[in-house]
Amino acid sequence: MDKRLYRSSSNKMVSGVLGGIAEYFNFDATILRLIFVVALPFTAFFPLFFVYIAAAFIMPIDGEV
Repeated sequence: MDKRLYRSSSNKMVSGVLGGIAEYFNFDATILRLIFVVALPFTAFFPLFFVYIAAAFIMPIDGEV
């Protein structure tokens, strides 16, 4: 089983990072986005935001590779 983590090109709101993570773990993307938004203020906004931005640059888009 060759399971790889990609940014989603079909299930995205901003860059597809959370949609790709949700597809990888077979989880609902809407719930994952809600968890992300709720967790954002608890990390003082910046650490979680920078991890998201880094993932957007590092993770390939599905179908490109």
